[in-house]
Amino acid sequence: MTNSSCPEPCRLLVTCEHARNRVPAAWRPFFAGSEAILSTHRAYDPGALAMARALAATFGADLLSASVSRLLVDSNRSETNPRVFSSFTRKLDREGRERLLARYYRPHLREVTDNVAAAVSRNLVLVHIGVHTFTPELRGRVRRADVGLLYDPAREKEKTLCGLWQKELRQREPDLLIRRNYPYLGRTDGLPTMLRRQFPASVYLGIELEVNQRLFAGKKGVALGKKIASSLHAALLIFCRALKVERAGPRHL
Repeated sequence: MTNSSCPEPCRLLVTCEHARNRVPAAWRPFFAGSEAILSTHRAYDPGALAMARALAATFGADLLSASVSRLLVDSNRSETNPRVFSSFTRKLDREGRERLLARYYRPHLREVTDNVAAAVSRNLVLVHIGVHTFTPELRGRVRRADVGLLYDPAREKEKTLCGLWQKELRQREPDLLIRRNYPYLGRTDGLPTMLRRQFPASVYLGIELEVNQRLFAGKKGVALGKKIASSLHAALLIFCRALKVERAGPRHL
């Protein structure tokens, strides 16, 4: 399946907040002696950008990705969250933090927000998929999932779409363990949560896709990306068809 458009009245936006482990030269001294950490999952989500690109290409959708490592500034945290800065940049003074926010954090947030607002202004429902990957084990605890779909349970449309997506993906990959709101909760502080405060549930759906990094060995990730894209397309066909009928309202003879 190639370049399948998102069915009306929906529009798809793909983002990747932990796409890269890049640290511009001006900020590299903050990582002196700890450069090795930039090659680990603490600096970025391995495989996430490739997955996001495959998803966006399948739908012909826009892909917006953060330009620097989350160890510099984390684009999936609100600006007031202490964890927006890592242990390497938390020691910066106010001016230094403001420079990071102004140069790398706010432009991504603004671009995503503007993209959502543009769709809403055209009377479309924006389906936002934030793509992430997670480590098979964290702090000694094994993550018991292959794919996670994160959403806010209080927003019925997000819940419905994730239920459809889970069902479609299970049909294509019955051996995968697909869980909802795992290994994180979809309503915790992050980019979709920030956008939910600005856009009502009727026009904005914020869903985060989490894929276990062990699935990216060899060519597995490419095949899985196609199945994930195919299952999302099938789920959106059902979801958007029902939404279109709902928007049309009852017909009077």
